[in-house]
Formats: sequence, C-alpha cells, structure tokens
Amino acid sequence: MTSALETGSHDTATTQTAPARTDESEQAALDAIFSFQELARLDEALTMSSRETGLRFTLYIGDLGPRTRVQAEEMHSRSGPDPTDAVLIAVSPGQKVVEVVTGAGAARRLPDRACALAVLSMTTSFAAGDLVGGIVNGLRQLSDQAGHPAALRRPH
Repeated sequence: MTSALETGSHDTATTQTAPARTDESEQAALDAIFSFQELARLDEALTMSSRETGLRFTLYIGDLGPRTRVQAEEMHSRSGPDPTDAVLIAVSPGQKVVEVVTGAGAARRLPDRACALAVLSMTTSFAAGDLVGGIVNGLRQLSDQAGHPAALRRPH
C-alpha cells in the first residue's frame, strides 16, 4: 500500500531530481530494455500526470532488493529536496513487486485504496506482458483520482 511521508512541498522536477545519465553503458542497457517509443510514452505519461495534478510523479524500474518497501521509501525521500507532493511508482518486474510511495500532501489526494486499484490495474497488464502499458494506465488512474490542484480548479 502507500505510506505518507511528512515533509514540505515541491512543485517541479529539477536537475537534482532528474540527473542526466552520462554513462554510455547504462544508456545502452536502458535502450536494450525499452524502445525509444516506449521511453517517450513513459515520459509523456509522467509529464502529463505531474502537469495535470500538480504532484511530482517519478518512476523507478529495477530491482528493489530484499526489503522492497524500505528501498522504495528511501528512493522517494531522495527524489528531491521536498517530496511532500511527490509520488514514486517503483516497479521490480523480476521480483513481481510494485510499490507506490506518496508524500504527505499527495497522500491526502491519493488514498491507499486508489493506489491499490492502480497497482491492481498495472499488475494485470504486466501479467499480459505489457509493462509500459500497465505503467501508463496506472499513472492515468492515479492522475484521475488526484484531480487538479486547488489552484487550477474553477470556483463554483
């Protein structure tokens, strides 16, 4: 399920939250796993989710070690200087684990039940062999649940 972490707020990604990869061997390994189109699709889904909700969505795909939840929470806490309004989706295909970690601000808009439904949707797609599609659909579900930030809502 999700865990609320008490911290301040952070509005946008920075060079600290999205470091550039300069290691060519890492990039080659990434290219071998995902096509350019798949990476573009994931990037667009993350960007749109963040833009529509005002929350900062981040994604980790890879091994989470033996203590998956602890590792995901540590990654979330390092995702930027202020992860209150951040959401981390950590997917470890080899371990068959999906962890969703929300900051305290994000948790008010994304209750555990909504996160669990998104994870169920993702794992259903994963079982059918669609990793990218599952993540994109999970991001859409989380975005729909979180809605627009109060600053963008029109008064009634």
